[in-house]
Amino acid sequence: MARIGVFVCHCGSNIAATVDVEAVAKAAAEFPGVAYATQYKYVCSDPGQDLVGKAIKEEDLTGVVVAACSPRMHEPTFRRLAGKSGLNPYLMEMANIREHCSWVHDDRAAATAKAIETVRMLVEKVRRNSPLDEIKIPVTKRAMVIGGGVAGIQAALDIVRAGIPVTVVERSPSIGGHMAQLDETFPTLDCSQCILTPKMVELAQHKLATVYTYAEVDEVSGFVGNFKVKIRQKARTVDPDKCTGCGICFDKCPVKVASEFDRGLAERKAIYVPFPQAIPSEPVIDRANCIYFNTGKCKVCRTFCPADAIDFDDEDKIVEEDVGAIVVATGFDLIGKDLYGEYGYGKIADVIDGLQFERMSSASGPTGGKIIRPSTGETPETVVFIQCVGSRDDSKGYPYCSRICCMYTAKHAMLYKHRVRDGKAFIFYIDVRAGGKGYEEFVKRAVDDERVVYLRGRVSRIFEKDGCIYVRGADTISGQQIEIRADLVVLATAVTSAPGIEALAQKLRIGFDQYGFLTEAHPKLRPVETYTPGIMLLPGRGRGRQGDRPALLR
Repeated sequence: MARIGVFVCHCGSNIAATVDVEAVAKAAAEFPGVAYATQYKYVCSDPGQDLVGKAIKEEDLTGVVVAACSPRMHEPTFRRLAGKSGLNPYLMEMANIREHCSWVHDDRAAATAKAIETVRMLVEKVRRNSPLDEIKIPVTKRAMVIGGGVAGIQAALDIVRAGIPVTVVERSPSIGGHMAQLDETFPTLDCSQCILTPKMVELAQHKLATVYTYAEVDEVSGFVGNFKVKIRQKARTVDPDKCTGCGICFDKCPVKVASEFDRGLAERKAIYVPFPQAIPSEPVIDRANCIYFNTGKCKVCRTFCPADAIDFDDEDKIVEEDVGAIVVATGFDLIGKDLYGEYGYGKIADVIDGLQFERMSSASGPTGGKIIRPSTGETPETVVFIQCVGSRDDSKGYPYCSRICCMYTAKHAMLYKHRVRDGKAFIFYIDVRAGGKGYEEFVKRAVDDERVVYLRGRVSRIFEKDGCIYVRGADTISGQQIEIRADLVVLATAVTSAPGIEALAQKLRIGFDQYGFLTEAHPKLRPVETYTPGIMLLPGRGRGRQGDRPALLR
């Protein structure tokens, strides 16, 4: 015969403000199989748990229903309590009356009625539950990191340093991510490559690390401790075992296309290495732009390759890996240029985005670290930086703050002033959000030491006239309309999730929000876990939290 105990929690005023807790407990006492029902202000507290444990023993309960918060938060707590009190842990269930009742109803009577019905359903479930015993299964002692940016690299290094083998999957031809594109990092202005390159080399050479570049996760099955992952190794068309990295193929290839790594400020060949420090250093052939794969002619690279490393018959391969845990570090992207065309991007040559400025200021970039006007190659005497381009803008579909723009814009202004000492730098901003150690001081340094002028207000119009760019906007502090004649405009564009992240989330069976960012189990209590056990995200801010997004910040 069932003897079920029901414990209804006030949760302070979270539940009790909308739900009549006493009425729920009184109604529960009349349900079939319920031998004990009560209510308490905080059932999850030590006194509350003592109340539940004591009732299990004294009332000889065969099952327990705790009507309180989400099972995601407190189910493990009460199942441990049930086990310690002599009750099978799986004969305890939680009725989520906080989120399902008190948070969605303003009407107290409706919320109470729904809470009573929710408890009734859980009581019926407990009546039909069977005791379960925990079992032990072997665990694959290997982890996988999806994403080879700086965050994924560091995560993989932390894993191998703990003595656990790791597999890294990166979709680009090289690991490094966006941090490889940067010049200096803030708030210390340290060299980006000096930080990143040793980590790339250590990971590539570590005996416990297996790195797949130019690869993507194709399929994920299994469960925590025993995932089976199919990795699609895309055809590089170059045999890495034969390639010596001589570079003759680059010189001979007749095709030139815009370099993604240099954000269109330079060109690359159809056979290429993304950047000089790339790992692996062997090139890949971009089949979409290769003459041979489009017309069946050419093969110049193979003709001149002294190592006979070019293999036009190379095909994609599926590699299977068994792993026990997965870390997702898929990085970020910038919103498409079609969403900020009103700023002249894509129409005016001297309007660029933040990553283009990074490539321009980098010593390994297309200009060798010299700040220039893309239209003329001349040094810009006046540069205008515009923040919140797309971010915090409902009309663009990105109402959130990208969080990183205030800091990297201050860094960009300082980098410009370091190279063009007599230049003028203006920053249009809504408000400065410098929330980090040394961040506020960094922005103050830009203003006080580098004489960067901050103008609080939106830009209303950008147009080109007589070879110069005119930026019109408002300074809400002085209440004046401002027009600046600029040589270069740099846009701090909104950060969005990495391409293809939704398809990846579906393969991993993890959640994502309306903006495409992966979601954690709880932003405070479980910030690195997902609802799928064994799959974790790298910590960060609310949106765009995982991947190498922090690299752009610093």
